[in-house]
Amino acid sequence: MRFSEICDVLSQNGIEESYIEAEILVEELLGETVSDDREYDSKILSPALEKRCQGYPLQYIIGKWWFARCVFEVNESCLVPRPDTETVVEQAVKLIPSGARFADLCTGSGCIAIALADLRADLYGIAVELYPQTLEIAKRNAKRNKVSDRLSFIEGDVLSGDVLGGERFDAIISNPPYIKSQVIDTLSREVLHEPRVALDGGEDGLIFYRTIVEKYRDNLENGGAFIFEIGYDQASDLEMIAEKHGMSCEIVKDLGGNDRVAILR
Repeated sequence: MRFSEICDVLSQNGIEESYIEAEILVEELLGETVSDDREYDSKILSPALEKRCQGYPLQYIIGKWWFARCVFEVNESCLVPRPDTETVVEQAVKLIPSGARFADLCTGSGCIAIALADLRADLYGIAVELYPQTLEIAKRNAKRNKVSDRLSFIEGDVLSGDVLGGERFDAIISNPPYIKSQVIDTLSREVLHEPRVALDGGEDGLIFYRTIVEKYRDNLENGGAFIFEIGYDQASDLEMIAEKHGMSCEIVKDLGGNDRVAILR
């Protein structure tokens, strides 16, 4: 199978960035450079192409993805790290004071906590995740990116309101499930392969935000902040939640110009 054929198969099945994805498949699955002057092993590529053309995420096929300066193991137990989420990390890097401690709730693959620890060698953090298989991925990712010595991992239910005990942090960060339950089935075929529990934010998409602000406010140090990833249409909702609890709310846009981060102080 030639490289141009791989590109054609992907393109004909609705994959927009067919050249880039074909390049990634060849390099990651075969360990070879891209050239249209050679034949590639179809025994390995054909099953991968079939899955991709059915909407299975490229990231799960190759078993990893790039985020910030790090590389993360990913599979069906966690969401795929997305470029929009890097805006959360960028804001945290700016806001958290030197030598501080942070908590990352609903850590998933660990991408936020790990990227933050990688970019700020002075920081220490706790990452919380409900599902054991997902938590193990986060632990492996911390080790892979050489930040295990500055991150602790806790298995716990954020909605219980007590996963942080009496500890206090300069920032509590979260990219929680925030899609409205009734909207999930309308999402792209790729997203529908990701864990539904990591997407479902309840009837109005806000259950995690309300719970975290209400239950974990006392876990913030004086001058500390909640740093949330939010949906493009949730800024006004977060502003109302902040107002209810006597907090300010700053909204930051991502590179695409969409509201993406809410900072509550």
